[in-house]
Amino acid sequence: MFKRTLTALALAAVGLPAIIYGGVFYYLLMGAFLVGGAWEYARLYRAVQFEPNEIITVGGVLVIATARFFFVDFAIFAMVVFVLLAMTVHIIAYERGRDKAALDFSVTVTGIVYLGWLGSYLLDLRNLPNGVWWLMFILPLVWAADTGGYSIGAVYGKHKMSPRLSPKKSWEGYIAGIFTAIYVGALFAYAFSSLGPQPLNGLITPWQGAIIGFFISAIAPLGDLGESMFKRQGGLKDSSNIFPGHGGFLDRIDSWIWGSAIGYFILLFFIL
Repeated sequence: MFKRTLTALALAAVGLPAIIYGGVFYYLLMGAFLVGGAWEYARLYRAVQFEPNEIITVGGVLVIATARFFFVDFAIFAMVVFVLLAMTVHIIAYERGRDKAALDFSVTVTGIVYLGWLGSYLLDLRNLPNGVWWLMFILPLVWAADTGGYSIGAVYGKHKMSPRLSPKKSWEGYIAGIFTAIYVGALFAYAFSSLGPQPLNGLITPWQGAIIGFFISAIAPLGDLGESMFKRQGGLKDSSNIFPGHGGFLDRIDSWIWGSAIGYFILLFFIL
């Protein structure tokens, strides 16, 4: 627990200034997590005899994330180019005797799309008007759901949610996480729109905050379960051990990815 807490404080010491100041600082931080996650993803599948192309997977994630943050009009072009590169490389691999090249291609493209395109909503969310506050509204909902689910599930969890992927997760913890995120969503919406300097200046009501908390906490755990699927496929407990007590890059951002994507579209279509 001491090691886990110390790592969390170190991440917060770097992460909070990056969120607040945004720009290149934030891009570098999130880019590091996405690229690190891409490297871990390729490593997980190589552990079970697949051969995703690491250069194209990691490079694709880096280029797509960069385009989404700085050159939005080129992001789809970058996606197309890297999918085409992946197909070319794996066709050549098949001609050289790699019988599972089609599956390798699927793994490579999935990594590019999942971490490059979907993961870049972490960047898009910060780039919204008042993005610093929206980011500090959305991510705490993910953390609240995780904390509430872990706290209640560890004590009262009796009905397993996904026995094969994540045996410690329970339906009791999942429901507790939803209620926690609903409460935090309403609280943060009230605080950001009605108290002190009112950074969101009435843009969101507590009821809207509660509803956003519900949707994010109900769907974001898919990211955690999806990453567990990657790890089970690779026969590993953590994606890596780069963060003592917390695992790897993928272990940190699995739920963030879905939370940011869901939050981005809710805000875009219903709030902004």
